[in-house]
Amino acid sequence: MRIGILAYQGSFEEHAHHLRKALSTSGLEGEVIPVKKRMDLTSVEGIVLPGGESTTLGVVAERMGILEDLRTAIHDGLPVLGTCAGAIMLAKETSDSKVKIKQPTLGVMDFAVVRNYYGRQRESFQETLDMSRIGAEKVLVPFIRAPAIVKVWGNTEILAELEGRPVMVQEGPTLATTFHPELSSSYAVHQYFLKIVKR
Repeated sequence: MRIGILAYQGSFEEHAHHLRKALSTSGLEGEVIPVKKRMDLTSVEGIVLPGGESTTLGVVAERMGILEDLRTAIHDGLPVLGTCAGAIMLAKETSDSKVKIKQPTLGVMDFAVVRNYYGRQRESFQETLDMSRIGAEKVLVPFIRAPAIVKVWGNTEILAELEGRPVMVQEGPTLATTFHPELSSSYAVHQYFLKIVKR
């Protein structure tokens, strides 16, 4: 299988490392490639939207002409894992706790997100999450300038929560996390994503 990572900005190298480890520990063969151009999308069976700066991610993707193609591919069933900024890109409703924003997003999943909900960089933290709903054990993960999922509707399912608030959700083959699994020591989220791609 071939997994792409939108590689304009953010933690795409960390995702590449985790995807390669998840492939090998799951007994799967595959490769991980950076996605920067529209034609890169045509050869991938799944794609990761990494953490980073969601406004930059959206603006660059729009300028490169990939945003609309990506939205169409997701609507056509391309599996996606969006983490932190990637989750913001996937949400149908986006707002900010500090400033009014207007940014290019994909808007494909039935949830609302508030950017920088927990504060800025210095308010970043780690928490241990119950991952039993994806068949994994508890995992310590970082939240860095993390958004919060404040509303879920439609077919979006909650897979993990922190203090009663969703932090990992799934809608069909599309996953979103408000934390950074690629910066943890666990491959559980990436292994779960590969299972979705393999179906």
